Amino acid sequence: MTGFQSILLLRHELLLIVAALAIIVVDLSLPAGKKTRIIHFSLILFSVVFLLSFFPTKSGELFGGSFQGNQLTGFMKDILNLAVLIVFLQSGGYLRKKENAHKMAEFFVLIIFTLIGMDFMISSGDFLTFFIGLETASIPIAGLAAYDQLKSRSAEAGVKLILLSALSSGVLLYGISMIYGATGSIYFKDIALKISSSPLIILGFIFFVSGMGFKISLVPFHLWTADVYEGAPINVTAYLSVVSKGAAVFIFAIILFTVFKNVIHIWENVLYALAVLTMTIGNLFALRQNNIKRFLAFSSIAQAGFIMLGIMGTGGLGMTTVVYFLLIYVFTNLAAFGVAAAIFDASGVETISGYKGLYSTNPKLSLVMMLALFSLAGIPPVAGFFGKFFLFTSAGSQGYFILILIAVINATISLYYYLGVIKAMFIDKNDQPVAAFNSSVTMRISLLICSTGIFFVGFASGIFEYIMSLSSMLF
Repeated sequence: MTGFQSILLLRHELLLIVAALAIIVVDLSLPAGKKTRIIHFSLILFSVVFLLSFFPTKSGELFGGSFQGNQLTGFMKDILNLAVLIVFLQSGGYLRKKENAHKMAEFFVLIIFTLIGMDFMISSGDFLTFFIGLETASIPIAGLAAYDQLKSRSAEAGVKLILLSALSSGVLLYGISMIYGATGSIYFKDIALKISSSPLIILGFIFFVSGMGFKISLVPFHLWTADVYEGAPINVTAYLSVVSKGAAVFIFAIILFTVFKNVIHIWENVLYALAVLTMTIGNLFALRQNNIKRFLAFSSIAQAGFIMLGIMGTGGLGMTTVVYFLLIYVFTNLAAFGVAAAIFDASGVETISGYKGLYSTNPKLSLVMMLALFSLAGIPPVAGFFGKFFLFTSAGSQGYFILILIAVINATISLYYYLGVIKAMFIDKNDQPVAAFNSSVTMRISLLICSTGIFFVGFASGIFEYIMSLSSMLF
């Protein structure tokens, strides 16, 4: 592979490194009174990075097979870049607050560094590169969770995240060491050829799934999620819910479908139990929430359970449905978090009861939130319906009809609490609703992108077919 081809294969990572360094240099050169300019500079720069990352390239590998690049992994990274761009657009109002005047650039740099780690993790060809990418992504996220360091809840969120993340990483690494001990290799291709149903492999796989379960918020490894989501700034919570979880799901699916493809009979039973527990417990706890961030936290836990249905489908169809659903999830979840962030920045309200009567004062935001919640619930004709339909189709292709029935029951339960938020906004009366306000231009752009995606992705069948064509190259 030539030097130029190597650069193209690493284009996502190299562009992000250049962007992070550029933001640091520009921030150091700005005078104290003009630090807010870094927000516009970062948005423009990352928009350019997002567009350049679509440059086409061929499949290949670097560093002796440690780094694998193909069109599917490139598309996954594009999805993550899109999500980060939307998060950046939604964060302008929050970063302009007085308490953030001295640390605006740090917000962008930390997120970009976590994204670099996630990109390396997705393209990893061995467990060493995978683990380094995972830790590169995890450590800056703890700093983001504690971004509001003067608030005890934010500091607590950062401490909880770093401690529990370290514990889960230790469990994950212990599982990887067992797999290495049983196969004698850390390379995915070699392990796939040597893997068997030996007790050491099974135990190593259980530890591996436990570590990944923490990153994806699968039950019973979800206990950190609501506390960290509530304590972290709402824009960071959106990032954790969508980008961090999405990257973990991507690499989890890739490893299951490639490394552990010959022991499907082992991991299908494990994922079956995790899917049922995650959907059910996530939904039941979401019913009791009043804080909007805790509400969306348990909603995201339940959605992780639905994602497991796609992975249960295995093969090209399973990978396609997972990637397609996560693309929809980016638009849907970030629309909900965007509205919540806009309301919190303007009024400080972050409870569902505080949303009562919102439609009477802020009808456009109410409509966007309703659209996002309909998509999360899987109500046609919005994109979330098509995402869940294909997840069910993936599980059905392998005969998991009882699992689909459980998923349908859980989808019905989720409809109840999603409609509860809509009822509060449109029907419930409030003598002092959130006052009418105008969101920032960047916030409105982000919500327009999300609303368009919620409608467009579901009806554009070519997107699903394109992802299917990319997934077929992996199998």
